[in-house]
Amino acid sequence: MAFEYYVFLVFGAASGGLINGLAGFGTALFALGFWLQIMPPLQAVSMVVVMSVASGLQGVWLVRKSIVDQPKRLARFLMPALPGIPLGVAALSFVPVEVLKITIAGFMLLYGGFFSFRRVLPKFERPTPIADCLVGFLGGLLGGAASLSGALPTMWCAMRAWPKAKTRAVLQPFNVAVLGLTLIVFAFKGAYTWDVLKLIALALPVTMVFAQIGIIIFKRLNDDQFRRLIIALMFISGLILMLRELFA
Repeated sequence: MAFEYYVFLVFGAASGGLINGLAGFGTALFALGFWLQIMPPLQAVSMVVVMSVASGLQGVWLVRKSIVDQPKRLARFLMPALPGIPLGVAALSFVPVEVLKITIAGFMLLYGGFFSFRRVLPKFERPTPIADCLVGFLGGLLGGAASLSGALPTMWCAMRAWPKAKTRAVLQPFNVAVLGLTLIVFAFKGAYTWDVLKLIALALPVTMVFAQIGIIIFKRLNDDQFRRLIIALMFISGLILMLRELFA
């Protein structure tokens, strides 16, 4: 393989790990920008799922106390997401995935662009169990249909007046669980061939190291800075997704 191949492989692993460690989501959107340049889509996506789950487990461990303190909050998002995943897969028969991704990218751009320039962020402080369940279900639906499980939960959690650890205690295990199921599906489909496993062995250590760097930065952020960070990353992720779909 050419030297440029390994450069793209390492940069994808590093960027995906850093973003996951920093914000708890976004591995696929950042890593695929590099990996889709050097490998087929199925191979790239199957590798991203492994990186997302592996680096995400570090983030889950980081906020384990917040998860244990309020398990019902996570359950309100995660349990409705599980039936949403197969429904999302089935929806692909009716809605082209490209149209779905462009639509979600548009929402991410509008959301991130609008709130990034507001001096005061919205704060929904009252409990919203029904809305939480709906967001979780839609997250599972988008995860099955377009591998975008974290988009809507991230937008919703960024508007809640939660400490950063509690926000991450929803987003990180939610994404790990949804993508963990996706990993199992890929494994049954035979996506993890010997060649793919060798590439994973090369990329995974890079992802894990940069995820730790992201976690170190996360620890230095206050709650308001973290909320603004994930809102800004929504805008950047939406832009990346839009450009990728329009110019693929």
